[in-house]
Amino acid sequence: MKASRSVISRPVPRGSLLARLVWTLWTNLRLVRHAFGRLRAADGILFTGSPPFLIHFLAPLKVLLKGRLVYRITDFHPECLIAARDRPSGGLKLLQRLTNFWRRRIDVFEVLGRDQWRRLGELGIPDERISLVRDGSPVAFPKERTVEPLPPELAGKCVLLYSGNFGVAHELETVAQGYQRHHQQGSGRVHLWLNATGVGATVLSHRLSRAGVPFFRSTPVPLERLAGVLLSADAHLITLKDSFVGFVMPSKIYACLESGRPLLFVGSPDSDVDLLARSEHGLSYLRVACGDAAAFADALEALALLQR
Repeated sequence: MKASRSVISRPVPRGSLLARLVWTLWTNLRLVRHAFGRLRAADGILFTGSPPFLIHFLAPLKVLLKGRLVYRITDFHPECLIAARDRPSGGLKLLQRLTNFWRRRIDVFEVLGRDQWRRLGELGIPDERISLVRDGSPVAFPKERTVEPLPPELAGKCVLLYSGNFGVAHELETVAQGYQRHHQQGSGRVHLWLNATGVGATVLSHRLSRAGVPFFRSTPVPLERLAGVLLSADAHLITLKDSFVGFVMPSKIYACLESGRPLLFVGSPDSDVDLLARSEHGLSYLRVACGDAAAFADALEALALLQR
């Protein structure tokens, strides 16, 4: 058998939706063309949602393939594009219908959560074609844990850490308003550490800076240092907009749970983030509904009391 070769591609152009679409189509075409011989010979073909819309290239080829198509669905596309817009275009709705047409021709789905399972069920995918295969923590937490030192700006504070990508799927308004309320009307004991990238992290940083409330922004550390950073915080923050429930599963939940630190989730009880956090016995866990800034401020006060 010939050794496999990588398909090298330039970074995703994130500044334009049209440019991203062209990049996606071209990258998927190159991947399928490169692997076509192996695809025809395989007994099973496992693919994911990265890059998006690969299903539109593999499902039409199903009649030429002897193996089963197994779709490990991560983020739902184009549903994420639709959820990010107030008024989705007719083109996106047409793309969604076409995507659902091909989804119904997939042999097996692997989902990351029960919420994703429900979304597929709503599309008419039968339960016997779906299996739950969760992700795990990308980092290990050994018994002899090495804790990264806090940035000097956070020393002596009760630190709430958001680490990773803060993008369009993550709830921002509740955090911004509730955090300002905590510092302007409450004790102000909790300090947010945005160890994050993404448009949401930038917008939130600007909002908090204009409001004159303290926080600290940094960029994510290499993976080998992530466990130490997660252990250095007093609590972790996860957020997810209601419109993205079942379409996006925040993968950071697994490492946050393994760290053993208290967890504050801004999002719906229908998300598997809530399901996993509630099933973790002994974990201090708080959930706030999207849009309830007062409850977020109260949750921060509760976290501060835990650190006494």
